[in-house]
Amino acid sequence: MPSVSSRRFDLIAFDWDGTLYDSTAAITKSIQEAVRDVGGQVPTQEAASYVIGMALAQALAHAAPDVPPEKYPELGNRYRYHYLQHHNDLTLFEGVVPMLEGLRERGYLLTVATGKSRRGLDEVLASVPLKGLIDGSRTADETAGKPHPLMLQELMAEFGVEPERVLMIGDTTHDLQMARSAGCASVGVAYGAHPALGFAEHLPLHVAESVADLHHWLLANG
Repeated sequence: MPSVSSRRFDLIAFDWDGTLYDSTAAITKSIQEAVRDVGGQVPTQEAASYVIGMALAQALAHAAPDVPPEKYPELGNRYRYHYLQHHNDLTLFEGVVPMLEGLRERGYLLTVATGKSRRGLDEVLASVPLKGLIDGSRTADETAGKPHPLMLQELMAEFGVEPERVLMIGDTTHDLQMARSAGCASVGVAYGAHPALGFAEHLPLHVAESVADLHHWLLANG
């Protein structure tokens, strides 16, 4: 196990959807179906996947600019309806549990910073084999949504970790922009919602092509 002094980072913050949890396709389709249900112009797959990681209300408004604000509550309800149809089919990406267990053994603080709601995150955490592996989390309905840096700032304050000792890992430009605004390093993953071509301007230390690639990089560089 590396000593604290030899580690580059002390706290690792993971995005959830598209980074640890294989839910990108389900979220994208649910957004499209919800917009169709309320009579809006259905966003393309690219447009619907772009908003993943944002707080739900912000994401739906961005994906459906022609839907009037008075229909947002209905839009949100229809999204939740469609997403729940897929809920039991979703799983952690292969290799996530061994990766987190390995990082835990090496002494890292492991956290989640997500655009999900607190209720949504707690429900999914209760259904996956991560008991005892996640030290803390922030959700979009209890603090500022991405790409605002407040999620990371609150996690840093909670655990007493300075920005230079924090690594944010995510599959969207929102994650990487949040990390940069908080003064933290980041790693992008190319197997989630956003194409890796957009990551470069946010200066990630690495772009992982798979969970195995991410795990290997963290062991060598974390």
